[in-house]
Amino acid sequence: MSRRTGAELYDRTAARVSRAVLAEYSTSFGLGTRLLGPRMRRHIEAVYGLVRVADEIVDTYRGDEARAALDELEAETSRAVACGWSSNLVVHSFARTARATGIDERQTTPFFASMRADLTTTVHDEASYEAYVYGSAEVVGLMCLQVFCRGGREDGDVPVDGVLVDGARALGAAFQKINFLRDLREDAALGRSYFPGVTPRTLDRAGLDAVLAEIRGDVDRARAAMPGLPRRPRAAVAATLALYDRLLVRLAATPPHEILERRVRVPDAEKLLVAGVAAVRSLRGVRG
Repeated sequence: MSRRTGAELYDRTAARVSRAVLAEYSTSFGLGTRLLGPRMRRHIEAVYGLVRVADEIVDTYRGDEARAALDELEAETSRAVACGWSSNLVVHSFARTARATGIDERQTTPFFASMRADLTTTVHDEASYEAYVYGSAEVVGLMCLQVFCRGGREDGDVPVDGVLVDGARALGAAFQKINFLRDLREDAALGRSYFPGVTPRTLDRAGLDAVLAEIRGDVDRARAAMPGLPRRPRAAVAATLALYDRLLVRLAATPPHEILERRVRVPDAEKLLVAGVAAVRSLRGVRG
């Protein structure tokens, strides 16, 4: 086997591993990626793969060596982005994406800082909450933005301006905060409370409405930035936001005590319909 053929095989294998991670863990995120071109889709799968592995260290493993494992994952990611190679297939896939799209330590450093906070911080105040959401979610939105604007367009890169940056951060924040709300009981079992002043014991109608209003504000900011995105990413974001809208409607219609008893979700068939309609409307330039 030639060196070039071997490297290409390794790259393809790494990409398939990242794709498998996304397919196993997220239907909603994966649904949006189907609207992207093959190269851009591979990059998004690579971003998701690394984020998921880090999350599993702090949420699933949580062992005595979790901090060391997370530190090593960050160090390996930094080395791989610098040299373009890793023996960890998920990291290798991410490194290739980072080098192709300009993702760097401006995004990865705050991301790993937030992951590390899950091992030490159990209850958040406003300052730590904002820092955590930025590192765990908003920078992931910024990574995706790098992919959308620099990750596979045949007609060249799209300039990244302040409106797109704000929209990408808001998209990531909305995704994270919806999960905080849906996982309130599970996070409490891990000793974590993300929303300042909100716990399973204190969640009432007023508190739920306040959280939903905050998330809707993020969704509105993300939607305002959509016109500046390239065509296919715009459709993918439109589909994702439509799913968020549907989830917010269901969450608003659910009594607070039921949110603590079951995970509110949108059925898969409904997801396909909602995402499909939103994507088509976006591609046709239809508002609403």
